[in-house]
Amino acid sequence: MTLTKRTVDNNWLPSMIDDMFKTDWLGGTSNVNNIGVSIPAVNIMESDDDFSVLVAAPGKTKEDFNIELDNDVLTISSEAKEVKDNTSEDGKFTRKEFSYNSFKRAFSLPETINNQNISATYEQGVLRITLPKKEESKVQAKRMIEIS
Repeated sequence: MTLTKRTVDNNWLPSMIDDMFKTDWLGGTSNVNNIGVSIPAVNIMESDDDFSVLVAAPGKTKEDFNIELDNDVLTISSEAKEVKDNTSEDGKFTRKEFSYNSFKRAFSLPETINNQNISATYEQGVLRITLPKKEESKVQAKRMIEIS
């Protein structure tokens, strides 16, 4: 059982073309076309009882995240807007800067996930989504079977 990353992009063709041109000849990618786009790192751990999806997102609050489940696809998204004001004494702007940052990640969930008991916490810059397994899909203890 694994969680599969699903790309969420409503405008996939330009993105695919951009990917071709921003791949360098050593196999790496450049970040030229991704100004204002920040995709956080994600770790996925599996235990006997559940999966844990850990999203590295320092500097955010829990209110910054949207977590949705639709047809066994878990989508994690966030938008952040920052405005800095520099005004003169008479109230006219001499300089105004803003930034806008968003991301969206989606994962296809296996059928073994108990969708009703998914939970999430955000602590110390890490969003943790716990995906409990259904009881019948958990690893069963080893037992002896008698021959009749």
